[in-house]
Amino acid sequence: MCGFVGIVSANNETLYYQPLREMMNVIAHRGPDDSGIFEGQYARLGFRRLSIVDIEGGHQPMSYLDDRYTIIFNGEIYNAPELREQLIKMGASFQTHSDTEVILAAFHHYGEECLHRFKGMFAFLIWDREEERLFGARDPFGIKPLFYRTLRDGTYVFSSEKKSLFFVEEQAYIDGEAAFHYLTFQYIPEPNTATAQIDKVKPGHSVHWRPESGFSTRCYWKPEFVPKTSFGNKAVHFFTAPFKQKQLQLEKELFLTDIRETLVDSVKRHMRSDVPVGAFLSGGIDSSAIVSIARQFHPNLNTFTAEFEREGYSEGDVAEETARAIDVNHKRVKISVDDVMNEFSKIVWHMDEPVADPAAIPLYFVAREASKHVTVVLSGEGADEIFGGYNIYREPHSLRFFNGLPPFLKPVLRKAAERWLPVGMRGRSFLMRGCSPIEDRFVGNAKIFEDHEKERYLVPGSPTWKTSDITHSLYEETKNYDAVSKMQYIDLHTWLRGDILVKADKMTMAHSLELRVPFLDRDVFDVAAKMPLRGKVKGKQTKVWLRESLADIVPGHVLQRKKLGFPVPIRHWLKDEMYDWAKEWILHSHTDHIFDKKACLELLEDHRVGKLDGSRKIWTILTYMVWHHHYMENHHDSGQEYIHHIG
Repeated sequence: MCGFVGIVSANNETLYYQPLREMMNVIAHRGPDDSGIFEGQYARLGFRRLSIVDIEGGHQPMSYLDDRYTIIFNGEIYNAPELREQLIKMGASFQTHSDTEVILAAFHHYGEECLHRFKGMFAFLIWDREEERLFGARDPFGIKPLFYRTLRDGTYVFSSEKKSLFFVEEQAYIDGEAAFHYLTFQYIPEPNTATAQIDKVKPGHSVHWRPESGFSTRCYWKPEFVPKTSFGNKAVHFFTAPFKQKQLQLEKELFLTDIRETLVDSVKRHMRSDVPVGAFLSGGIDSSAIVSIARQFHPNLNTFTAEFEREGYSEGDVAEETARAIDVNHKRVKISVDDVMNEFSKIVWHMDEPVADPAAIPLYFVAREASKHVTVVLSGEGADEIFGGYNIYREPHSLRFFNGLPPFLKPVLRKAAERWLPVGMRGRSFLMRGCSPIEDRFVGNAKIFEDHEKERYLVPGSPTWKTSDITHSLYEETKNYDAVSKMQYIDLHTWLRGDILVKADKMTMAHSLELRVPFLDRDVFDVAAKMPLRGKVKGKQTKVWLRESLADIVPGHVLQRKKLGFPVPIRHWLKDEMYDWAKEWILHSHTDHIFDKKACLELLEDHRVGKLDGSRKIWTILTYMVWHHHYMENHHDSGQEYIHHIG
């Protein structure tokens, strides 16, 4: 549980002018008890850490080989013990038992190839005093964040959280194109952020800086789906059918074994800790699988779930039933609408960026409760993206009828449906989607505003901005994929890293709680990436082979249950209890240069009287306004004083 800030510059005056301690203090929640600073000719590094019983000697910044290397590191390397033994055989010596020192030794002995040996979640920066260079990296899936800001004289400032980067003297500006894409996705796709001068290091990328050559990033790993084989995708001749059916069954059995074994190994590694470990438990298969496996290694496991005080918006009873079946200690966290209004401002502040996924709300409150009992918590993020779990992945099957239509007929039918069938009419959306290429109809798991709708609400704009700007290159990389694998690939490179993992990290770190995600393990992904389509989606069933591989350890009532996610009753709240609250935010927000306030208020009113369900659109606008209030209007407040101020 930690966070860091790093500054590199060829200009010594600029390097030491930056307020490093203030930058560290504003992320004190990531590490409220311990801190450290390294200062050199070209680099300054600051670190915050949660103090625990430290038998490993993990104080940072940590130096290695007579201070040649100095590191700041956020995350966990789960295979550090094995790497340590390998490095000792190569002649490495260690002064501590920490995974931080293992990273330093691995970098010294393997160079940049060390990144392919780490199993874990990480963001780190290493200053090499001898070669006068900075090397860093972000983990393959983007579990841990890494922001950077470019200053005018070539100085670069890095941080675990974007809020630190507002303390430099240069003014930050809104990125209008980022706001355009935000209204589509409900988050801003990486590597961009809401402000023009601040970016994210992409997942699976390394960072390089030298005083004479400047800054660059390189891709060291990218997730790709490469199905081994699928006899089921080929015509089966009458005489060879029995043989091929046996081959199909053998293929399936091998995959079921690999899924089970790699996931068990991953959970076991993720449970390595000298502090209490718990798990989030909802009513779905992903968290239930993690808890069922974790229970084998930790019989007294504590689990946690969130629920709302509104009928139809709670998985609490199912989670309770699952907890009893698995035999774990379970706690339920109830959330009221007043809780949400009281804490929403703080939630947005912790998020760093405008991320309008309502599921952040239950995550924030369940993390707050879990932090009272454990220091590390396991969760099921990533399973849907790599094993094919989202209900939208069933769409190519449901639209299969349209595959037989002549290509020239589809655009004609689509235009006719759009022009002549009223919005909301049964069948209109089905017809329009069926006649649209997947590249046009799927941009990821969330699509809030259509491009043409943004003209009404968004003030800055350009006719050259299009949502396809984000997805076009990704679709180019997946020309040979089946439709479901294309959708997974889009989600892995947008939704997972821009929404799912952002809220997971920020909502847990808000309470100094470390979240670990065993599904996002390279070995687990390598198995899932080779699965044929029939192992992911089959008819109305998703995550087909994942379910089958876990059939004897996950409670039966969970296995065939339809995916619900984290339903949040914002549709009801914005009509009733939250209406005045939302209206006040819109009226008093200093975002007239970004949003058409009149249009926003009309949308809220139309939702209140039932003319339409505008809840997700309203929530997206509100979240941006609250973010703007904190970071563009009041960004000089800091640390615990700031949290108190917005609370």
